[in-house]
Amino acid sequence: MICVSVGRGRQRHVIAEHKHLVSQGAQLVELRLDYINGEVNLKRLLNDRPCPVVVTCRRQRDGGKYSGSEEQRVMLLRTAIAEGVEYVDVEEDVAGSIPRFGSTKRIISVHDFRKTPSDLEVIHRRICKLDPDIVKICTMANHPQDNLRMLRLTRQSEVPTIGLCMGDIGTPTRVLAGRFGAPFSYATFHHERALAPGQLSYQQMTDIYHYDQINSETEVYGVIADPIGHSLSPLIHNAAFHHLNLNKVYVPIRVPREDLAEFLDEAPQLGIRGLSVTIPHKEETVKKLTEADGAVRGIGATNTVLWDGDVTRGYNTDYRAAMESLERALSAKGQQGDPFRGKTALVLGAGGVGKAIAYGLIRREVKVVLTDAVAEHARELAKRFECRAVDWAVRHSVSPDLLLNCTPVGMHPNVDETPFDRHHLRPSMVVFDAVYNPENTLLIKEARSRNCQVVTGVEMFVRQACLQFELFTGQEGPAELMRDVIKRAIAAAKY
Repeated sequence: MICVSVGRGRQRHVIAEHKHLVSQGAQLVELRLDYINGEVNLKRLLNDRPCPVVVTCRRQRDGGKYSGSEEQRVMLLRTAIAEGVEYVDVEEDVAGSIPRFGSTKRIISVHDFRKTPSDLEVIHRRICKLDPDIVKICTMANHPQDNLRMLRLTRQSEVPTIGLCMGDIGTPTRVLAGRFGAPFSYATFHHERALAPGQLSYQQMTDIYHYDQINSETEVYGVIADPIGHSLSPLIHNAAFHHLNLNKVYVPIRVPREDLAEFLDEAPQLGIRGLSVTIPHKEETVKKLTEADGAVRGIGATNTVLWDGDVTRGYNTDYRAAMESLERALSAKGQQGDPFRGKTALVLGAGGVGKAIAYGLIRREVKVVLTDAVAEHARELAKRFECRAVDWAVRHSVSPDLLLNCTPVGMHPNVDETPFDRHHLRPSMVVFDAVYNPENTLLIKEARSRNCQVVTGVEMFVRQACLQFELFTGQEGPAELMRDVIKRAIAAAKY
C-alpha cells in the first residue's frame, strides 16, 4: 500500500487533494498538519474523510514546518487520536506523552537528514520499547549500501517497520519497501511537491513502478549510473514487464564511482537479478564480472549484468543495437552486398558507447577514425583497436561515410549544441547520434536538412533495451511499446 502525503497551506486544498487521490485509487493519505497556515480545524479535515489517514505534525528539526509551541503540537496529535484517526505519527522523544486511545495505531518515527546511522538496529530496538504499532525510520542515503542496510532491517523486524532512505540514492527503498515487508511506502501528491528529499509522486509509484503489485517474490532489475535522474530506462522496462504480466520491477539506482565495487558485491542481497549499466560505470564494471561475452572482452565495457548464483555475467547490447541500426540505415540507401564494405567512419567520443560502436565497425572492416575532447582517450582507444585517432580540433578534416556521435553533446537541456558543423555534412553520409533526449538533436536536424540518412538515439536505445529485456526475461522485448513510451516521455519533458 502507498501512503500519499498531502501538505498544503489551506485546509480546503488538503480536503480537495484528499478526495482527488481517492478518486485515483489511493487507499491511505497522510495529512501533514504542519503545512497548514493558521489554526488547524481537525473536525473539518477528518469528517467524512474518503479513506483512512495518517495524521502528522512535524517539527522543523524533523524536516517539517510546524513553528508553534511543543505543547500545542502534542495537543493536536492527542486530539487527532481522540477523533479516531486510523494512524498518528509521533516522534520517538514524545511517544511517551502521547498515549494510546481507542483504535488509533501509533507510528513512532525517527528522522536523520544527514546520514544513515551505522547503528540502525540499536535505534530500532529503542523505538520498539515504546510500544509502537509501526516503526518508521527515515534517513539520508549517502551510499547505495545504505539502502541494503535499511531494507534488511525492514525485512528482519518482528514489529512492522517502514525503513526509507531519503535523497536520490535512496529511491530503491521507496520502490522496494513492500517487497521487504513494510506495511506501506510513502509518496507525494505531485512530483514537484515532494515533502521529503527523493520522494516519488503517487503517479510515479503506480504508473511506472506498479507498487501495489510488488511482493516478496518480485524479481528486481535496475539501471546504475551517476547521475541517474535523466534515465528513461525505468519507464520502458517497467512498461514492458507490466505489458507481459511479469512479476518484475526495474529501479533507478544512483551509484557513485567510489561505491561501485561494493555495490556490485552486495546487489544480489537486494534481490537484484540484473542491471543496465551506463555512464560512468561501463568500463569499471567489467572488473567485477566472472564471465563476459565476446563483445565485452573486445570492447572492454559492459552495459548489462546478470547474476546467476555465484556467477556474474556481462554483456554489451550497445554493440549489437548500433550495428543493427546502422545496417538498416545503409540498406535504406540502396547499398548492395555488405553495406559496410569500403566505408570510413568518424566516431566522436571514446567512452562506453564509442568503444562499442568502434569495435563493431572494425569487425565489419570499416576504416575507423576516433576523436574525443580528451585527446588521450581517443589515442588510447585507437592504439587498442589499431585504428587512427585525430585531435578534436581537426575532426572536420575527416570526410567520413559514417558520422557517429557518441558524446553527450546536444543532450537535454543543451539542445542548441552540436558536435559537428553542418557545413561538413554531405548528402552521401549516414549520421548517427547516440543522444536520445531529445530524439531530434541539432545534429540530426541539420543532417536531415543536408539530406543525410540518419539514425536517432531512440532507435539505438530501443534496440539495446529490447536485447537487455531478452537477457532479463528470456522473452522478446516489445519494441513498439518501448518506442512509444520513450517518445511520449521525451515529448512530455518539453512542457
